[in-house]
Amino acid sequence: MNDVAFLDATTQAELVREKQVKPEELLEGAIERIERLNPQLNAVVLPMYDQARAAIAAGLPDGPFTGVPFVLKDLGAMYAGVVQTQGSAFCKDLISPLDSELTRRYKEAGLVICAKTNTPEFGLTPTTESVLFGPAHNPWNLDHTTGGSSGGSAAAVASGMVPFAHANDGGGSIRIPASCCGLFGLKPTRARITHGPLIGDLMTGLVNEHCVSRSVRDSAALLDATAGSMPGDPYAAPHQERPYIEEVGTSPGRLRIAFTTSTYNTEPLHEDCIAAVKDAAALLADLGHEVEEAAPQVPSEQLTQSFTQLWAAGNTWAIDTLATFTGKQPAEEDFEILTWALYKMGQEITAPQYLTAIAALQTLARQIATFHQTYDVWLTPTLGKPPVELGQFQSTPDEPMLGFTQAAGFVPFTPIQNATGQPAMSVPLYWNDAGLPIGLHFVGRFGDEATLFRWPPSWRKRVPGPAESRRSAPSAAPDDSTRFEPDHRRDPAALSSRACECLIAPLTQSSPIAGNCLSWSAIQQYGTPIHGLESYLAHTSADRGGVSIRRRAGLRPPRRARRRPRRRRTVHRLHRRPH
Repeated sequence: MNDVAFLDATTQAELVREKQVKPEELLEGAIERIERLNPQLNAVVLPMYDQARAAIAAGLPDGPFTGVPFVLKDLGAMYAGVVQTQGSAFCKDLISPLDSELTRRYKEAGLVICAKTNTPEFGLTPTTESVLFGPAHNPWNLDHTTGGSSGGSAAAVASGMVPFAHANDGGGSIRIPASCCGLFGLKPTRARITHGPLIGDLMTGLVNEHCVSRSVRDSAALLDATAGSMPGDPYAAPHQERPYIEEVGTSPGRLRIAFTTSTYNTEPLHEDCIAAVKDAAALLADLGHEVEEAAPQVPSEQLTQSFTQLWAAGNTWAIDTLATFTGKQPAEEDFEILTWALYKMGQEITAPQYLTAIAALQTLARQIATFHQTYDVWLTPTLGKPPVELGQFQSTPDEPMLGFTQAAGFVPFTPIQNATGQPAMSVPLYWNDAGLPIGLHFVGRFGDEATLFRWPPSWRKRVPGPAESRRSAPSAAPDDSTRFEPDHRRDPAALSSRACECLIAPLTQSSPIAGNCLSWSAIQQYGTPIHGLESYLAHTSADRGGVSIRRRAGLRPPRRARRRPRRRRTVHRLHRRPH
């Protein structure tokens, strides 16, 4: 079933409903890809194949994603009777006593949960490199980070193992890996999805649940299926006016947009990130929006101090709570250096200090809400740098907090929305000269995911498809054993452009991420085979210059925005392969 690996979850579910494919076939195809790709990616840390097969055999509910394979991050959503390590040796034998409400909603939506994915210890770092499981590797370049803390989920989706995956976000952990792996990642409004039944909120609302995906509509439809509070929740997000899936494709109207090209700390943005923001800002202006450079006032030192205090206290609470389930007393040798340093710091934080930190973040939230009275959307790069090489966030005994402090220059923006509770999304709109994705970060008003979901399809109208332009991947000889022929001739109506009309892939790069993320329109046109990581698509480009949505749309930047002459690029198109 590798011929459906490129399709988003919505389309896979349509094929199941139309009886063109069986859930068993989708599952076995996902298992085959996991087994083939995971030795190089280390995205999946716990296969759940038996549970997945048993769920199908017992009969799946009729939901929006019936029969679609899905993976859980090994942190957050619990699955009854299955280990949840949270990336820590301290919890390596901890069995979840019940399903989280979110897991129950996933099952009710018809998803087939077949594995758990890699995460750093307790999700503390913006990279996925735990001592327990080892690093997850970025499908675009195996030497680089997937981001964190939902890096295993992002690698699984970007490589085509599954069409989307569970993720959560306490400082950017949905948006960071989405940016690093070229995916769509939305952090919803605070309390949009319940943490119940065992937890009311996490770190006073810093943590949010959702997913990383290859399509906007998958993210919207999954949020429709999982959003909402449950009895006993301490608070709830503002009511949504209509299903989010109905927002996808709706015109956002003319918006006022602020964009930012500088950080709030002393470390400047990488030039690739600045170029990506300016490129997106120019495109948005061409689409008719009112765009100007502006930024809210953010007291950087106070934000860092307050955020760190809440994270330290939350980490200490989490470890002490888990100790009651494991029956073990926390000891330094059970934890990584950074985790233990934060644990000890959390023990020293007093109740007044904790409440002061909360008050400081609430003040920040009011300041930024005032900024959004003027601007509908705030645009920044998701990250301060392109995906960095692995090993950049390792703490040492002499500098136990190094992994935390090193993150400041890498994630200068994403923690702000965890503090304010606003929705924010990372959208893959730019690739740099090294072929690494650069996510663009769009922040909406509190409670207004709808405006964010409306955007990406409106960009598609100005972006050519794969026939006109496409990102190149390293060349390798094709592997005939993994070749397939797209069967769109069987039923053109079933597997047509509708399959990808809302996909991010054709929106941005239609890219061969690990040879498993092509858009269906490209498959239709070129009859391209799947290759795994060991065999990328057999095409390349001598010029690996930065590729942006604006350049492919044939739009030139305003004269005042030009910094240097545009380089001429040679575009090598895919050659049609024989059927």
